[in-house]
Amino acid sequence: MRRRSEHRRSRLRFGDLLTTGLLGLTTRVGRTILTAGGIAIGIASMVSVMGISSSSRADVLAELDRLGTNLLAVEAGTSLFGDEAKLPDNASDRIRRVPATESAASLSRTTVDIVRSDVMPAGRNGGTSVSAAEPQLLETLAGTMATGRFLEDGDDPLPVVVLGSEAAAQFGIGSLANRPTVLIDEHRFAVVGVMDPLTLYPDVDRMALVGYDVAVDLFELERAPSTVYLRADPDHVEGLREILGRTVDPSSPSSVSVTRPSESLSAKAEVDKNLTNLLLGLGAVALVVGGVGIANVMVISVLERRNEIGVRRAIGATRRHIAAQFVVESAALATIGGAVGVGLGSLVTIGYASRQDWTIDVPIEGLGLGVLAALVIGALAGLYPAIRAARLDPAEAVRPA
Repeated sequence: MRRRSEHRRSRLRFGDLLTTGLLGLTTRVGRTILTAGGIAIGIASMVSVMGISSSSRADVLAELDRLGTNLLAVEAGTSLFGDEAKLPDNASDRIRRVPATESAASLSRTTVDIVRSDVMPAGRNGGTSVSAAEPQLLETLAGTMATGRFLEDGDDPLPVVVLGSEAAAQFGIGSLANRPTVLIDEHRFAVVGVMDPLTLYPDVDRMALVGYDVAVDLFELERAPSTVYLRADPDHVEGLREILGRTVDPSSPSSVSVTRPSESLSAKAEVDKNLTNLLLGLGAVALVVGGVGIANVMVISVLERRNEIGVRRAIGATRRHIAAQFVVESAALATIGGAVGVGLGSLVTIGYASRQDWTIDVPIEGLGLGVLAALVIGALAGLYPAIRAARLDPAEAVRPA
C-alpha cells in the first residue's frame, strides 16, 4: 500500500506538465520574448525564403502556361564550311504543311531604321529596328495588342507599321488618336497598332513591323526569313523539333537551328530553386543559433531555480518529472517563436509578392514544417539543461548559496 501511495503521489499528468512548463515562461516575460525572438527570426527567414521563391516559380510557371511550352524558333545556322546559311523563302509554308504544326509565321530583319516619329526629333531611333512580318506572327507568339491592330493581309500595298512596346515608348506613341506616323528610310508609315510586351521575345518589343510586300518594294528586302516561329501540337513538340531541319532545308538540314524560347523561363525557375536552397541553408543557420540561445537561457534558468527544483524533488517529484518540465518549457519557448516566425514570414511573402505583382504562393507545408522545426530545435536545446536539472541533489539544491 505504501508503494502504491508513493507511486500515485509522484504521477505528473500531461496537462499539469504543460501548465508547469508554461508557468516558467511567464515568470520572466522579457527573457522569454527575447529568446523566442531568435527562433522567430530563423523561422521567419526560412518561411519568407520558401514563400518568395515559391511565388516567383508560380509566377514563372503561370507565364509558361499562358505562353505555352510548344513554341519553337527556326533560324539559319552555319553551313558545313562555316559560312552563314539562309533559310529558304518558303520556309514558313513548308513548316505549315507539317501536320504537327498549329501555326507558323516568319520574320525578316531589314537594314533600315526608323528615322523619326511625329513626336521625336530626327536622328534618334533609340535602337529600333525594322522587320517584315507575316500577319500570323501575333497569334503564333500568343501576343496581344495594347492599342490598334496587327498587320493584316489587306495591308500588303499600304505603308503601315506596328510597333513593339519598347519601340512605341521610345517614340512617345501611346495612343492612335492623332494618327501618328513614323519616317522609315524616307518613307512615311502610319502606325496602326502597338503591341503589349512579349515576355519571351524582348527583341520584338524593340521592333517596328511592316508587311513583306511593302518591305520588298521599298527596302529591296530579300524574302528569306531571319526567323520562323511556330506553334507545335503539345504532344509532338520534340518529334517536330527533330524533323524541322529536314523540312525547312532538305539539302542541308544541319544548317537549320531550332530553339525553344520557353526553355529560358524553365532555366530561370531552376536557378530560383538553387538559390532558394542556399538561402534556406542560411535560414537554418539562424535557426540553430536561436536554438543555442534557448539552451543558454535554459541553463541559466536551471541555476536560478535551484531552490524550486529542490523543493519539487523534496515533495515527491522524480528526476524524470524535472527533466520533462524543462524540456516542455524549452519546446514551448521555441514553438512560440516558431509561430511568430511563421506569421512574419507569411506577411513578408505576401507583401513582397504583391509588390512584384507575382502570384502569391505561401506553401502550407512550409508553415507546418516551420513550427515543427522550431518545436524539435526547442526540445533538443532543452535536453542538456533538463538533464542537468534532473541531476541536482535535492539537499544541495535547497541549501543557501
